Amino acid sequence: MADRSTIDVVTEALAKAPERKFSESVELAINLKELDLTVPKNRIEDEIALPHGRGRGVRVAVFGTPELCQKIKGVADVTISSAELDDVVKDKKQAKRLAETVDFFLAEAPLMPTIGKRLGVVLGPRGKMPRPVPPGTDPTNLVNALKRSIRVRSKGNRTFHAAVGNRRMPVSEIAANVDAVLGRVLAKLERGRSNIESVYVKTSMGPSVRLW
Repeated sequence: MADRSTIDVVTEALAKAPERKFSESVELAINLKELDLTVPKNRIEDEIALPHGRGRGVRVAVFGTPELCQKIKGVADVTISSAELDDVVKDKKQAKRLAETVDFFLAEAPLMPTIGKRLGVVLGPRGKMPRPVPPGTDPTNLVNALKRSIRVRSKGNRTFHAAVGNRRMPVSEIAANVDAVLGRVLAKLERGRSNIESVYVKTSMGPSVRLW
């Protein structure tokens, strides 16, 4: 089967998906092959910055000193100072709500052991353990990059999905996001394209259209 252009495939996927009363996300479905996914290094787990964002708000939280939280306030969606961390840890409902409503977490490196020990049970299974940042640094650029990023996790599955935008975005922007995700995934695979069985584009509730 000859490859089709990404723009053509995205255009067809959008045309085949019935209009909804809400803005559907657009997704990639990637099917892997010839990989032993019981071996952790063969699994895909990555944060990928999309050239044009994902077409919806992405929430980022920062754990840090009161000074850092003050500096990053207005940039990050949620700031949790070291003094407030105990309150979050003690309130299991609050911790779970935080894990469910925030897409990405950052934490000053000295706080990582405490977060891992006390919030790891909530954040770890969701693939949301914080990315550490050196003490005293300004993570503004990193926060802004995460606001246009997605998290891709294959876990032990041969088929996994990645959000690449929503149907209100221009086709050219969705296509550029698709190419960016595929490029990153290919770079992670031991044999690149040879480890991919097929790739499909679809809206969240629409039919799949094959790209590869």
